[in-house]
Amino acid sequence: MVKKSLVGRPPVIDKDVLNKLETSYSMGCTDSEACLFANISKQTLYNYQDKHPEFVERKEMLKKKLVLKARSVIADALNKKDEKTAQWYLERKCKDEFSTKQEIGGNVSVQKVFITKEDEKNALEHINGILKDDR
Repeated sequence: MVKKSLVGRPPVIDKDVLNKLETSYSMGCTDSEACLFANISKQTLYNYQDKHPEFVERKEMLKKKLVLKARSVIADALNKKDEKTAQWYLERKCKDEFSTKQEIGGNVSVQKVFITKEDEKNALEHINGILKDDR
């Protein structure tokens, strides 16, 4: 049996630091935020990841945990027939049919505006009033 040498520095990333990193990633934190919470440098994290590639996969899975929770909340709201959540969901998931914005090309979007007949009548009266004043 080979004994571990007691010479040298103890590892910076111990169980406590790993727990803090995992907690941070479960909340959707970035590497910088997780390192701040765990009180380690980003380089220490990257060195650890180089030696433990399985941690990188775990980190990515933990980062998705918050999205999963959010999806669960949305699903619960939809199951309770929450109309605002349903509208919000459809505007984002079925943009072509339900969005109040239409994308034109790259990053340009146009807001759809729904005007009632009364709004249209008031706008026309206002414009006509302005035109009469200019004469």
